[in-house]
Amino acid sequence: MRKFLEARPELMTFIHDPVMQGKHGRRLAAFLNEDKLRRVLARMLDEKEFFSAHGIRSPSRYHAEHPYVVRLKGQEFRVSYLPAESDTGMFGGNSNWRGPIWMPVNALIIRALLQYYAYYGDNFSVECPTASGHQMTLYQVAEENAHRLTNIFLRDNDGRRPVYGGSRKFQEDPHWRDLLSFYEYFHGDNGAGLGASHQTGWTGVIARMMHMFATTTSQQVQEVGKSAAVTEVAAT
Repeated sequence: MRKFLEARPELMTFIHDPVMQGKHGRRLAAFLNEDKLRRVLARMLDEKEFFSAHGIRSPSRYHAEHPYVVRLKGQEFRVSYLPAESDTGMFGGNSNWRGPIWMPVNALIIRALLQYYAYYGDNFSVECPTASGHQMTLYQVAEENAHRLTNIFLRDNDGRRPVYGGSRKFQEDPHWRDLLSFYEYFHGDNGAGLGASHQTGWTGVIARMMHMFATTTSQQVQEVGKSAAVTEVAAT
């Protein structure tokens, strides 16, 4: 890699410098340097855009009032923010990618934040949520998003689980209310479950998130990096 970068120094202008050492002498191969990462996070952690009360939305909520529009050969094509099901049959009507909260994307974001944290440590902090005045490390941002995703399945102050939306049977019936379903994706504004209700393959990863933050500390991530994800600490 060093020889490649010496031969193509212009590439260093657009990416993080992989030679620069971070926490414990680590190096980071990433497209986003510190400045670009801060710009991305400012949008991602904006509750008016991507950061919902139940995780990261697929596209920004900004597009609810400002859809992305392309006009081509007399036809108009648009992508808007749709918090629940798609309003078109395109791609089978499934709108994972343009509105709702999708667990796989959130899992990848959390993993990336922890990777960045292992490099930057506590010296890198951002406002979370954006414009709140509350500073968090990247570990704390990852943990906060995991908590928001977890809240999809937990009872709120009114005793209702966001995952079951307006379904009285699943919200109130004692025979059903504690039998959780793992939906395909979730409403971008209220966290209600959408699509198939048995997607344990990817929505079940919420259990791993809960377990990881319950048994892993930020200090561990700083000390041992990725290995912290499989190194448990005693509960306190």
